[in-house]
Amino acid sequence: MHFVFDGIFPNPELADADGLLAVGGDLQPQTLINAYSIGAYPWFNQEDPILWWCPDPRLVLFPGEVKVSKSMKQLLRKGSFSFSLNQNFDEVIFNCRQIRLTQEGTWISPEIVDAYKQMHQLGLAHSVEVWLNNELVGGFYGLQLGKVFYGESMFSKVSNASKAALIYFCLHALQEGIQVIDCQQSTSHLMSLGAREISRHQFLDLLNTYI
Repeated sequence: MHFVFDGIFPNPELADADGLLAVGGDLQPQTLINAYSIGAYPWFNQEDPILWWCPDPRLVLFPGEVKVSKSMKQLLRKGSFSFSLNQNFDEVIFNCRQIRLTQEGTWISPEIVDAYKQMHQLGLAHSVEVWLNNELVGGFYGLQLGKVFYGESMFSKVSNASKAALIYFCLHALQEGIQVIDCQQSTSHLMSLGAREISRHQFLDLLNTYI
């Protein structure tokens, strides 16, 4: 187990078997930039110290590999959903937090919310919004460095809204030259959309290439 000092992180390959790389530090913008640049991200319970993770394997989605099922194609073709970028970052992160609070608790503490709002103000954190009848029904937020987008959390108030958000963003990513979307940890939901596991070493190589 390692400790962060003045935002200096240990070699990410030194993370333990669970992916824990470092303990402590802060959530200031430069610390977050330093962390994401080496593949680490914060994830901790509100009562715990800040924990920094760099798991192996790593779940990633290459935008050109997104899978759109026949039913999703039909749904998107209907045009019920509309999409936007960075139109309501505060509401997106609020909803991501609230949905998890009503389930099993959340790592999206007020400290995390404030940190990523600050990153958004600096132009580094971004949100994707999904609208239905002018109501925000889904979306996600994350952070972009270079040609890498680090997905943090998503929410969905109606069926398929978060899937639609990710599909929309992949199309945007292809246009903007974003090469890889970091999904952090494996979930069946993301893997059904084309995300796949790669080794930590492969992931770090991608960061070296695209940041």
